[in-house]
Amino acid sequence: MKFIGIRADCERFIREVAEKYRFSIYELHIAVDHIYLFVEMPPTMSVSKALQLFKGYSAFKLLHKHPWLRKHFRKGHFWSLGKFFRSVDNTTSEAVKHHISPSQPWVDLS
Repeated sequence: MKFIGIRADCERFIREVAEKYRFSIYELHIAVDHIYLFVEMPPTMSVSKALQLFKGYSAFKLLHKHPWLRKHFRKGHFWSLGKFFRSVDNTTSEAVKHHISPSQPWVDLS
């Protein structure tokens, strides 16, 4: 199955969320089956809320723009329920960026 144009749209929608809610994206990598996102968010917002905004908005926009995707995902859900997050207080931003940088091949979905 070929996902034409999805990668660029996914990145754009994630960046729209960041702009709207004043997140600072330091690194963004779209891998084969997941996304790495190094982001600074307002201290008044929970991580769960930030993930809800990123996943909810991007899924809504992707499925609206590419309705054919609905038949390929779990009953209309684009993102899995899983998530992983970690505070970077005990490391440097350079170390995080190095981990996130495209060590895995990027999926050419554009």
